[in-house]
Amino acid sequence: VGPLAVVASVVASWFAFTSARGEGSVALGLFVGATSILLMSWSFLLALRVRWMEPLFGGLDRMYRVHRWAGTLAVVAMFLHTTLEPEIDGGIRGAAKSLADGAEELAGVAEVLLYVLVAISLIRWVPYRYWRLTHKLLGVPYLFACWHFFTAEKPYANGSGWGWWFGVWMVAGAAAFVWRVVVGDGLLRGVPHRVVSTTVVGPALEVSLQPEGRRRVHHRAGQFAFIRVQLPWLGEPHPFTIASRPDDPHLRFVIGAFGDWSQRLQQAPLVGARVLVDGPYGRFRPLAPGRPVLWVAGGVGITPFLAATGTLQSEPDAARRPTLVYSVTARDRAIALAELEQAAAEGRINLSLHVSQEGTRLVPSQLAAIVGRDDLRGVHVSVCGPAPVSYTHLTLPTSDL
Repeated sequence: VGPLAVVASVVASWFAFTSARGEGSVALGLFVGATSILLMSWSFLLALRVRWMEPLFGGLDRMYRVHRWAGTLAVVAMFLHTTLEPEIDGGIRGAAKSLADGAEELAGVAEVLLYVLVAISLIRWVPYRYWRLTHKLLGVPYLFACWHFFTAEKPYANGSGWGWWFGVWMVAGAAAFVWRVVVGDGLLRGVPHRVVSTTVVGPALEVSLQPEGRRRVHHRAGQFAFIRVQLPWLGEPHPFTIASRPDDPHLRFVIGAFGDWSQRLQQAPLVGARVLVDGPYGRFRPLAPGRPVLWVAGGVGITPFLAATGTLQSEPDAARRPTLVYSVTARDRAIALAELEQAAAEGRINLSLHVSQEGTRLVPSQLAAIVGRDDLRGVHVSVCGPAPVSYTHLTLPTSDL
């Protein structure tokens, strides 16, 4: 529904310019300029991480995918607009000529600034914390472009229905930009917590957080949150799955050392540090009452299943327990293995550990047999882990699904 709404808003806007007359492809030139505005507005709106929008796009990860594509296509549309240079005959000016001329000059500045900021985004070696600062500046060329669009000549008046249509989108995009930068990244950055303990769990670091006040992060098993550690060089937000069960008074995160930030985190004096938690987000649902459940985890992808395991009671009937297939390269890299083995001993889950170095590497054809079935029809399957887990372990014949 979400991506279709983005496309529909762009397609519908074409009809605002069909009556435009002038040299060359004036209607197309005006339309692609408006498309650039619309797509940037969508990009800023999606960056707000509004929870009620998650079901429309299929989760926050897909919202961000649309956010990136909308921003990229907005730059392409802006380039086409400036290339076509539409000059309308008999159009309606949105403001005095002096204001319109000044706005057009600002639009030229916006174009250069946007190209620079996009180039920075494409340079992979720019550290994330610096990239975030430059990314926030994208709102400046957007505001310049909106002012140019508002004041320029168009085939309709700003007070008409089409004027209100585009006006609402521009105001919404500008408000989303200001809210994200000023409020979301400034005033309301998350629920304050303190680190009460840290533990090395296999190749990862387990961090336990205690709320500072009465505010709590109420999550479901399988959801994630963005955390900001209030220590030098650790303040940028990073998303991690919440590994604690929903009724646990503390929040628990298990963080693998996969990048510069997480490596610095493992070396930092964390106990007592303040952490801001923004969430929860996500629509990952490991459990499905009344259906056989299969969990496939790889490496640090075990975290949502740790949260789900904490909610389970002992079940004498093994067929009614979730079956956890946990794939790791080496046994000492299995996160919270003792905790999982205890849950299996208590009859809360069925555990199937696969260690590549021990010759028990998991292959897709084994999954149905592990669950004790001929195929996986009717089985609720949840997968979390790196790409090889997601793409290799579920490359099953369609008859099995």
